[in-house]
Amino acid sequence: MSNPHVLVVDDEADIRTSIQDILGDEGYQVTVAADASEACAAHEKRRFDLVLLDIWMPDTDGITLLREWSDNGKLHCPVVIMSGHGTVDTAVEATRLGAFDFIEKPLSLAKLLRTVEAALESAGVQSRAAKNLLPSLLVPVGKSKAMKALRERVQQYARHDGTVLLSGEPGTGRSAFARYMHALSRRTNEPLTNITAASLTDSNVKEQLFGCEADGEFVTGALERAAGGTLLIDELSDLSVTAQKILLGVIESGQFTRVGGSTPVKMNARIVATASADYEGAIDSGNLRRDLVAGLSVLNLRVPPLRDYSEDVPELLNYYVDKLVDAEGLTFRRFSVAAQNRLRNYPWPDNVRELQYLVRRLLLSGSEEDIVLDEVEAEINVVTTPTDEPLVKQDLLALSLREAREQFERSYLQQQLVLCDGKVGQLAKRVGMERTHLYRKLRSLGVDFKSVGSDD
Repeated sequence: MSNPHVLVVDDEADIRTSIQDILGDEGYQVTVAADASEACAAHEKRRFDLVLLDIWMPDTDGITLLREWSDNGKLHCPVVIMSGHGTVDTAVEATRLGAFDFIEKPLSLAKLLRTVEAALESAGVQSRAAKNLLPSLLVPVGKSKAMKALRERVQQYARHDGTVLLSGEPGTGRSAFARYMHALSRRTNEPLTNITAASLTDSNVKEQLFGCEADGEFVTGALERAAGGTLLIDELSDLSVTAQKILLGVIESGQFTRVGGSTPVKMNARIVATASADYEGAIDSGNLRRDLVAGLSVLNLRVPPLRDYSEDVPELLNYYVDKLVDAEGLTFRRFSVAAQNRLRNYPWPDNVRELQYLVRRLLLSGSEEDIVLDEVEAEINVVTTPTDEPLVKQDLLALSLREAREQFERSYLQQQLVLCDGKVGQLAKRVGMERTHLYRKLRSLGVDFKSVGSDD
């Protein structure tokens, strides 16, 4: 069965191309028309499953074209009206003439895809593209090599049933990738149950995971609620020692028994866990069991920090503008080129989560359509990054040249000093500086070389 064929009628070439690319990526067949004449010619050649029709066009407007098709009995599929200058009267007239829905420009990606799916469902059109809509709305966006590779890996993992460990810094969207993986898997129609590791205490872990029963009645735990689907455990390092032992036992045995019960229940949930980027350190310190991590990482996936794919920042900004305008009814605003460029070079210490919060604040706080550089500077300078953070997380563009140079030199020499085991003599050779000058430089920058190790 072929996927639905959509006719897109709009006199703006950029919009036609954009919609064609979006729907094409979802598996739809797309034909485009620049005006009513081209639309009529395409309409005569074949039957479409859906028409996306702009109102304001140079030859014949969309309402007139819709009325013509309706009066002549040629309205054989749902029509969705698009307009950047919509009015209530226009929407009412379009609906009276048989239009399925009315969406305003600038188009929200999420709303466009939902409206297309709903219109096709109203006509009883089923397709692989419609089935794949949910994953497309869940996947974090980005065209960089890093994000493309990550999406491909998630799609690969979705075909298997092994446990998955998603590691990365806070705010990178680890849970979003877990939801995307679940939506792509054979378990997509079954529950995705989320449980926070910190909520599993020594006293409640068995009841929370296994459930309990008494006098023939029982309360299901997270593992049973996720039966057939996926159990997502957030922040593995927050599990207590007792909780780690109990969870490992379930993974190894493949079954559990409700508290107060005696009959083992077979585990039928795929377990996906998230962990911090430095979870190996928690293992080395004894706070996280190595065998538990091994059991939960049959498949392992690292979600990179946003600074590693900063070229995707403009697309992410536009995505969250659309999402927040659509979901929360916020006023649409667009980021100026200068503002986008500044944010591409911002280190995003709290990653994608920080970007989303920034977009929300800017949509709420401004009244002009364009979000300019000064607004962005005011927002990102509210919270300064601690100077003890790694250099890659520090916003050097917010500093003067002298401050930025000092910050770089301090971070550079601190890291080099660690590699030299605190030996200034070795450091001098490594960085190519005369030893006496190096001592003065370390003292002027406030680098405590004595605490790192002894000199040679």
